Amino acid sequence: MSVLVFADSAEGKFKKSAFEVVSYGKKVAEQLGSNLVALTINANNNEELYTYGADKVVSVSNDSLSTFNAKAYTSVIKQVADAESSLVVILDSSIDGLFVAPMVAVALDAGYASNVVALPSATSPFTVKRKAFSNKAFSNTVISTDKKVIGVAKNSYGIHENSVSGTIVSFEASISDSDLGVKSENIEKVTGKITIADADTVVSAGRGLKGPENWGMIEELADVLGAATACSKPVSDLGWRPHGEHVGQTGKPVASNLYIAIGISGAIQHLAGINASKVKVVINTDPEAPFFKAADYGIVGDAFEVVPKLIEKLKAFKQA
Repeated sequence: MSVLVFADSAEGKFKKSAFEVVSYGKKVAEQLGSNLVALTINANNNEELYTYGADKVVSVSNDSLSTFNAKAYTSVIKQVADAESSLVVILDSSIDGLFVAPMVAVALDAGYASNVVALPSATSPFTVKRKAFSNKAFSNTVISTDKKVIGVAKNSYGIHENSVSGTIVSFEASISDSDLGVKSENIEKVTGKITIADADTVVSAGRGLKGPENWGMIEELADVLGAATACSKPVSDLGWRPHGEHVGQTGKPVASNLYIAIGISGAIQHLAGINASKVKVVINTDPEAPFFKAADYGIVGDAFEVVPKLIEKLKAFKQA
């Protein structure tokens, strides 16, 4: 019996979430008196996972898996889970993770808990704490099936070193045409920018910026902070920013350590999508904007005056 984690990667490089799920998986394995197996797909430097507790790395290399395909990834995870006699399978709660995890649960006939924020409080019965009601509450969920699938919420557990002497084995996954399902013919990727999914800090702006020509200061602030840029739904609908930057309940969910909202009033759908962020800062001219009720820190002021001063102070701080 083992605990299996899927360590996600992009272009051969592990995502930050991979180290978090391995760190989490190690502790779950210790609770169960088991060993931790990490599954990687087309990843380089698999030995990096030893640092966070992977006793064994199962490496799958397959050109047909060079782009994400939920059905094919599900098939691979099931094959490895069966081969390793894994009773607990752990994934992240990224967009891809939320897509794949329920399919893995169905394939394994397992119970599934998403957005888990802490280690199991008990293993018999197996009980996990998870976010509920658009991150407004928590629930203690019991998974009663023999096999269990867990989706770990981003930035909820953290990355913890727990070095071990692991081993790497290659695994020849059987991928059929039916597994591949929908095939991608062309993928256009933004390069040179931090993605919203991987960012610890997100700088987001709304219609208060008045037009796309004023986004330069948002990008400059993001650059100073090493952050990703984002926007509200009306901004992407107007075509000021690409739809890939739209965050909120109807866009991309955000669980960053720091979320800065500039010129965003705070519609309920937006707040629901970014509520998992640990620290929220809002800059708005309207002191009655709903966002101020959800924010940890707020500045009532004109973004065109506040943001340049903030950039200036941050640059001076970094140079000190």
